[in-house]
Amino acid sequence: MSGETILWTVFGILIPTMLILDLGVFHRRAHTVKIKEALIWSSVWISLALLFCLGIYLLIGHEKALLFITGYLVEESLSVDNLFVFLLIFTYFCVPATDQHRVLFWGILGAIVMRGIFIVAGLALLENLHWIVYIFGAFLIYTAIRLIFQKEKELQPEKNPVLKLFRRFVPLTKRYHKNHFIVKSRGRRLATPLLLVLVVIETTDVIFAVDSVPAILAITRDPFIVYTSNIFAVMGLRALYFALAGVIQKFYYLNYGLAAILGFLGFKMLVTDFLEIPVGVSLGVVCGILVISALLSLLRPRKKSEVEVNQEECEDGR
Repeated sequence: MSGETILWTVFGILIPTMLILDLGVFHRRAHTVKIKEALIWSSVWISLALLFCLGIYLLIGHEKALLFITGYLVEESLSVDNLFVFLLIFTYFCVPATDQHRVLFWGILGAIVMRGIFIVAGLALLENLHWIVYIFGAFLIYTAIRLIFQKEKELQPEKNPVLKLFRRFVPLTKRYHKNHFIVKSRGRRLATPLLLVLVVIETTDVIFAVDSVPAILAITRDPFIVYTSNIFAVMGLRALYFALAGVIQKFYYLNYGLAAILGFLGFKMLVTDFLEIPVGVSLGVVCGILVISALLSLLRPRKKSEVEVNQEECEDGR
């Protein structure tokens, strides 16, 4: 067996096993995930990603390991921005804290499938239509510009076409029923608002994938590195959400950091035929930008946002 085959096997066993342990053992009973628990799980997922990276280094080589860690950092940083959207969704629908983990768990399962589809499609396009690389590069730069000039994120689920169709054709209850997605009432099966929230989470992940997949493809086109780094980042997203939910809005300059990263990756794609940027340089640029944006956010805090005010009102039972 080649080193890559061994790592594919380890990856194929590890991810399903951790998913089963997560929901079937450690989170079998719905409860509010405290910061301490979230930090422990975040440490577990980061440690697993680093151990997997070590396996890549030992079995495949240092260059592949650098590509993996660069892809992982890019996907993780983009995921942190996505956490704010999750916070908006949960606040908008006033999802009980005890049920948020369950929604994110099933949302992550959908994300794993969705990312796989997008990655396969992206690689196929780049393999058969080389000029697509310039479209991907231009799209990343466009996304970077959009991030710079966008105002504070707003959530308007009533404009979501999928949500409109769901509400039109699926009978809904008016209140939450513990952590159930579907309940039976008077002989009818009804969807609960929790299933509605899951639909919103899944549809927003499609948008996330549109941004993240071209970003990782700007780093490498190795299917193994692309998929595994992407999934490790996604798998740690739930724990990261609960660990950072209370402070995520304080990282005001993160959007600008992400814009700089996406702009750099877009530039890298556009010049791919003329200039080869070493993976070590890419890793250094990504790490440097993330550190600078985090430090600026801590040194120059902003006032409480409208979203934070709404979250407090929601927690007060409004």
